[in-house]
Amino acid sequence: MKNALQEKGLKYDINEGDGAFYGPKIDIKLKDALKRTWQCATIQCDFALPKRFNLAYIDDAGKEKQPIMLHRVLLGSLERFIGALIEQYKGELPLWLSPTQVLIIPLKETVQAYAQEVKSKLESQDIRVEMDLHNETLNKKIRNAEINKIPYCLILGDREAAQGMVSVRKKGSQDQGVVALEEFVGNIINQIREHK
Repeated sequence: MKNALQEKGLKYDINEGDGAFYGPKIDIKLKDALKRTWQCATIQCDFALPKRFNLAYIDDAGKEKQPIMLHRVLLGSLERFIGALIEQYKGELPLWLSPTQVLIIPLKETVQAYAQEVKSKLESQDIRVEMDLHNETLNKKIRNAEINKIPYCLILGDREAAQGMVSVRKKGSQDQGVVALEEFVGNIINQIREHK
């Protein structure tokens, strides 16, 4: 394991006596936004489970041997990893990771059918979307979207519905203007792809 780290030119420390009961391991530690270190991913050599499960293979000389099992844990404790991720982004997850990527705000009941069409179009492209149908003012709905750190709001009125357009508002910015629905969908898909 030490040779593999050296071959890759990775910086490491050896914690003598800190290995797991089943064999040596490499712990990969992350620093959070406050510069605290958290153990997350691991790569482990396991000598115990192959013996416990009576695993064997036949080597080139025709002899039965017990294998060494390698475990790879990409994130470690999921809760710890998510906590570090949320802290790193200060709760403002990037577009590709945001639980709700787009919030649709229909201005009146007469455009709700179009709002549903917009929602269906976004969902068909695997964009995570919600619709705000609460009886609140537009400003309050936008404020709530900002508080909830939703990357984009689409405001839909009669004009947008009649022309197949969407009025776009990006989090932390003013209105981005009115664009065709297809153009918005293409733009958001490109932004998500760029960061994956």
